[in-house]
Amino acid sequence: MADRVMKLASERAVVVFTLSSCCMCHTVTKLMQDLSVNALVHELDSDPRGKEMERALLKMLGGRGPAVPAVFIGGKLVGGTNRIMSLHLGGELVPMLMNAGALWL
Repeated sequence: MADRVMKLASERAVVVFTLSSCCMCHTVTKLMQDLSVNALVHELDSDPRGKEMERALLKMLGGRGPAVPAVFIGGKLVGGTNRIMSLHLGGELVPMLMNAGALWL
């Protein structure tokens, strides 16, 4: 299942795995929208194999929960809400998005 996650994660410069009921997922996807990033948002609860993918994401994150949101930039797992917000507040997110070709200023 990790292979499927990685395949989906490589489909666009920014891919966010979410659950429709997750408020932190909404926060991260809204941040990407506000930055004018056209992220691919993959809602696991609307995927028949979503639970398996969620378990694979949790394993990829080192077993530290929650598994979503899981943000991939340039095909690499960056992390969840805490990591994305820390990068944003530290001024590191925008350059990372630019390097991945997800953002043009």
